[in-house]
Parts: sequence; structure tokens; C-alpha cells
Amino acid sequence: MKLLVSALEPSANLHLEYLLKELPDVQIAGIFDRRLGEPLYGMEEFSVMGIVDVLGKYFKGKEALHEMVALADGCDKVLLIDAPAFNIPLAKAIKSRYPDKEIIYYILPKVWAWKKRRAELVERYCDRLASIFPFERQFYSRCEYVGNPLLDEIHTERHPYEEEETVAFLPGSRKSEITRLMPVFRETAEKMDARKILVIPSFIDEEKIAAWYGDIGAFEVVRDTHEAVAQSHFAFVCSGTATLETALIGTPFVLVYKARPIEYRIGRFFVKLPYVGLANIILDFEGCAPLHPELFQEEVSADNLLRHYETMDRSRFTAGSETLRKILGHGSARNVAEMILGT
Repeated sequence: MKLLVSALEPSANLHLEYLLKELPDVQIAGIFDRRLGEPLYGMEEFSVMGIVDVLGKYFKGKEALHEMVALADGCDKVLLIDAPAFNIPLAKAIKSRYPDKEIIYYILPKVWAWKKRRAELVERYCDRLASIFPFERQFYSRCEYVGNPLLDEIHTERHPYEEEETVAFLPGSRKSEITRLMPVFRETAEKMDARKILVIPSFIDEEKIAAWYGDIGAFEVVRDTHEAVAQSHFAFVCSGTATLETALIGTPFVLVYKARPIEYRIGRFFVKLPYVGLANIILDFEGCAPLHPELFQEEVSADNLLRHYETMDRSRFTAGSETLRKILGHGSARNVAEMILGT
């Protein structure tokens, strides 16, 4: 089987990597990480760093879309992973050209947060909808819950460092997130009598560390997110997928987020959910209490971080983490592979 793949983001390619382990005889073409094969375009060609780059990527995206449609002719099926701004127009174009070509969408657009009309478009142009959150059934009439990819990808169990209280600091993976959170993280670390771990994702180049992170002398740097979280007694985590990873590993944490005021106001205007953290969102849809605190903007201060560190009910967090794992149930790679193979 030959599979056309559209995976434009690092997280999508991590999910694709685990999926391909379940598809040893499938050949892939399209857009993905060069580590996984020989793509039409490498994932890195679509990373966006600024407004000038956005304009350049817009024209590259239109060119890539046309090339992907042509490439689809020689493929048996199509797999789209996340990235709705590119993948929904791609699905429409492929379905218009090849009405009988089966299109599978994995990591569905987050219509439960915003842009609900995308659900209608995905269902119109895609044949199989692979959902990674059970509650998405409320928003997509034809989605199939396949499990959550993080349960395939998290291989370590929690094992807090025995010799010393250990706290992990996860300031995110984007420059804007890191530069806003690091001053607060440094101030917080200076007031703590503990071993402090700073998680710097492995894909961030060494030369960017000084410019993005500033003085990191108070921290022990760890590149493996899962290992850093697993050996910690507590964590401070920037909003994003890392919060769900931390929740599933079972390390108590506080979600923190700082953005430019206008960006934050726009985001809160469009996103009407009561929570931002994925773990809290999942539990809320199940009628359960939130798992962890969420701090935003001016609330993100050293004093507030320390207060939550000292007062959080960690046994309650552990119970909530176990509930979360039960809700998600299992990983997704095998079920998506069976969907692709038609079994």
C-alpha cells in the first residue's frame, strides 16, 4: 500500500512515527519529517517564525497543495494529521479530483474550542475520522475514538528522585512562551530549596538556548521531557500538550501561560471553554473536577507559583490522574493502523 501523508508539525510527526511501527509494509509519500522517509517536502519547510515568513509559507503552501493533489493520484489512501488550515483545503481538493480516494483524518481539528464549522467541512471531505478524545463524539457525528497517542508514546512511569525534592520547569517550545516565562521561573527557582530541572526540548538548537532562555545557572538541564517529569515531585508547565503528558505521567503541576495582552484577549474571546489544560477539559466533559490549577497573565508570579507548590493536595491529584488514564483508555497507533489497512 502507498499512503499519502500530510504531517506538518513536530507533534504530528511524532504520532506518525509510532503509527508507522504498526504499518511496516506501507510506503509513505507527501509532507513529513525527513527522518521518516523521503518526503515531497520536509516538515521543517512549513515552520513559521514571523510575519514575513508567514507570507512566504502561504505561497509555498498553495504550491504544496497542488503538488500533493497530483501525488495523491498514485497513492491508495490519504492520511491527514492535525494542521486544519492546510489539511482541510487539501482534503477538499483531493476529494474534488478523486471522489473515490479514501481520506482519513487523524488528530481532528479542535472544534470544541473554536471554529466549529470545521467539523462540517471535515465530515464532508473525509471518509474516516480518527478521534483522540472521547468527548469529540459530541462535535463530530461520524468520528471514531481510536485512543490517545500519548499513551503509546509515554514509556516511563513516575519515579520521583529519592535523594532530594525535585521540581521541573517546562517553559514551552516556542520563543515567545519561553522568553515570557523564564524570568518568573528564575525568580521562583531562587526561592525554592529543591533540585530544579529545566526542560529544554531536544529539537531546540544549542545556539538558541542563550538567546531564548537567558541565565539558566540555577537549573539542571534535561532534554527528555518525559524523564524530567517522571523524576520530579512537582512541575510548572506551559500550556500545551506537555500539560496532558505531565497529567498522564502523574506528576502534580500548575499550568502557566503568558502572552501579549491583545493575543490573550482575542484567545479568550473566541475560546469559550472553562479550562485551557487538556486534562481539565477532558475531565470537565466527563463531569469530573479539574485536575490542576491554571494561572494566566499577571497571575503567573513567583509568589503564586510557590503558593500552589506548597498547598496542592497531591494525593487528590494522583487519584485524578488515574481517572484521566481510565477515560482515555489506550493508545491510538494500532487502531489507526487498522483503519488505514481497512481491517
